Amino acid sequence: MKNALLRACLIVVVGLSLPLSVHASQKDDIAELKQTLEQIKHQYESRITDLEKRIQAAEENAINAETKAQTAERKAAHAEKKVTVNRGDNAFNPAISLIVQGSASSYSQDPEAWYLPGFQTGGEAGLKSEGLSLTETELTASANVDNWFFAQATIGMHEHHGSTELDIEEAFVDTLSLPAGLGMRFGRFYTETGYINASHSHAWDFADAPLVSQAFLGKQYRDDGLRLSWIAPTDTFVEAGTEALRGERFPASGNGSKFVGDAQNYFLRLGNDLGSSHSFRIGLSHLRTNPVNRAGGDAHGHDEHTETQSLGFSGNSNLSIADLIWKWAPEGDMTHRNLTLQGEYFHRDEDGSVTLTEGTEGALFDYNGAQRGFYLQGVYQFIPSWRLGIRYDRLWSDNSLSVLSNTTGENDNEVTAETGLLSDYKPERWTAMVDWSPSEFSRLRLQYALDESRPEKDNQVQLQYIMTLGAHGTHRY
Repeated sequence: MKNALLRACLIVVVGLSLPLSVHASQKDDIAELKQTLEQIKHQYESRITDLEKRIQAAEENAINAETKAQTAERKAAHAEKKVTVNRGDNAFNPAISLIVQGSASSYSQDPEAWYLPGFQTGGEAGLKSEGLSLTETELTASANVDNWFFAQATIGMHEHHGSTELDIEEAFVDTLSLPAGLGMRFGRFYTETGYINASHSHAWDFADAPLVSQAFLGKQYRDDGLRLSWIAPTDTFVEAGTEALRGERFPASGNGSKFVGDAQNYFLRLGNDLGSSHSFRIGLSHLRTNPVNRAGGDAHGHDEHTETQSLGFSGNSNLSIADLIWKWAPEGDMTHRNLTLQGEYFHRDEDGSVTLTEGTEGALFDYNGAQRGFYLQGVYQFIPSWRLGIRYDRLWSDNSLSVLSNTTGENDNEVTAETGLLSDYKPERWTAMVDWSPSEFSRLRLQYALDESRPEKDNQVQLQYIMTLGAHGTHRY
């Protein structure tokens, strides 16, 4: 009996203890699972953190690589080493392009009577012909001659004072393999005098040149000569150079007899990216010339072709230019939206003699000229293919003349006034434009200008078209 009772108690105790041990085991399993989960979470968090760091580093490397690529591309564009124009099956053929430009122009004043008070204009300065006209056509051929030289020639046909002229605009050779960032160009070319002067007119953002280009450079200065340039081996774009020019074209108009030329131009440029959306370029240039009887217009819009009156300058002329270009595009993508702000300031000092000729008579003056001018412009592409632009031009002069001889029969004050170089009037102009480019090969532009470059206010409207056929290289920065 006693043994039976003992066995019964033992069974009860064992039965009661089994659930407790099972419960304890389950608690241990849960704790172990939680610990394992925490370990897994910690491992994945570490891996995620590591992946995030690697992604950030990759993005930074990509941005740096893109920035360096853009800088390198800009250096190549500035140096104009167009070594990739011909490749593949066309390696031994020149790249040929034809640019066709025309316009319909309307003026409220006579465009043939255009002039700039206080300035001697020359070269191709002036307004386009009124009505429908084929303003300029360019035929360009270019190729890598070999691994040492690149050559380009541009034949231009344009209207000047109502007549069509055909001439060789540019014909130059660039070196490709000089060491230490050196480059050389020789032949006929647009000089690096300021910013816009070196660009062909089809690459301009407006249908005409700024007033400073008209007044100081005869619209554009090109000459025969030699250019030597150097690009610094730095992340920041730095280029310095000098040009020795024959000096027979306005604003030089010398005799071109010197071995190193009668005109010299010096330039310095630097630029860089500011983040991934902004970039800039700053430039300085200085053009020194020694004109000999430089022909140009007078206060009444006469020019060197006028039989009854002509104006000539001989002496020293020094022109300094500062330019600034700033560009913005979201993350460097110019496709959808971009903004370009651009400006140039001109400062010229001249001293020498001025001759005013009227038929067989004339007058001689001692002349000291101080002339200034600038333009500011902004162009905004607000959607693909469409752009808006606005530009402001301003000129002013502080010239002095004293009569040395006068055989015209007029008194000294009258003949001095006829030179047009003594004027308190400050020419200015506001210009607005909108253009549409359905592709990189075509552009239509509508432009309006409130032109007060002469005392008679002129309302100017132009409708311009620019068509590109064939190969066409990248434009300058």
